[in-house]
Amino acid sequence: MEQKNSAQQAPLSVKALELLAEKNRKRLVEVVYNAKAGHIGGDLSCLNVMTALYFHVMNNIDATNPKAADRDRFVLSKGHCVEALYVTLEAKGFLKPEVLDTLGKFGSILSGHPTIEVPGIEVNSGALGHGLPIGVGMAIAAKMDKKSWRTYVMMGDGEQGEGSIYEAAMAGSKYALDNLVAIIDRNHLQISGNTEDVMPIDSIRERWSAFGWDVISVNGDSMADIVSAFDAIDYSNGKPHLVVSDTTKGRGVSFMEGIAKWHHGVLNEEQCKDAVKEIEERIAALSAK
Repeated sequence: MEQKNSAQQAPLSVKALELLAEKNRKRLVEVVYNAKAGHIGGDLSCLNVMTALYFHVMNNIDATNPKAADRDRFVLSKGHCVEALYVTLEAKGFLKPEVLDTLGKFGSILSGHPTIEVPGIEVNSGALGHGLPIGVGMAIAAKMDKKSWRTYVMMGDGEQGEGSIYEAAMAGSKYALDNLVAIIDRNHLQISGNTEDVMPIDSIRERWSAFGWDVISVNGDSMADIVSAFDAIDYSNGKPHLVVSDTTKGRGVSFMEGIAKWHHGVLNEEQCKDAVKEIEERIAALSAK
């Protein structure tokens, strides 16, 4: 994938984001296939939002200066979907293709969860329920230092059974962290099946509103909806923000969509070819517009 200097790039348009997300989706399928491991279903469901965050929403994300003091911070709490983060970081210039190609190989710096050895990753994460507490701490630090940078945390919907999330939710409200945005990738499926069968969470809006959060619902399968929702966030309203991103597990690969077994699934050669062909057709159609 072509590497570009990401310093101070203007936010991408919806059309450009749609095309980039499809290119990232193709790369993701190839990476997971070559590594023979990965949580591809959740990778695909959160990839649109992740692409929008890094190429439209977050500020001062610069591969040439990954520790810039005024950068926005991103924490992937659902760390098992790190492959989606890796391909996004590659597209942003943090990872070279030859490094990403080492995923699943002995001696690689790339693990099955985010680690700080990888350029562009803020914290080791993936123990579910930890990301939001860390994000709250980051947001408090920015407030204490009177800094304008923001913190974004992506969680899974199955992860909502972790009690530490709700302790963090209370703290976020208490400290009026309007510089904090949490995202729930609401794909309705976790490793054990449908979330509503395992641990019902359909009361997300009411629950988080009661904690004092500004709750926004968005169609996470639509880039236009994602961009509109994030552009409308009021970062001065004294409330932390929750974006409930309603998505499809396995989004963009038809034989994976809405199928629980693809929570953690490895494609065979024929499946990889079929998935890549499907995505390439969309890339061609978007490129022709």
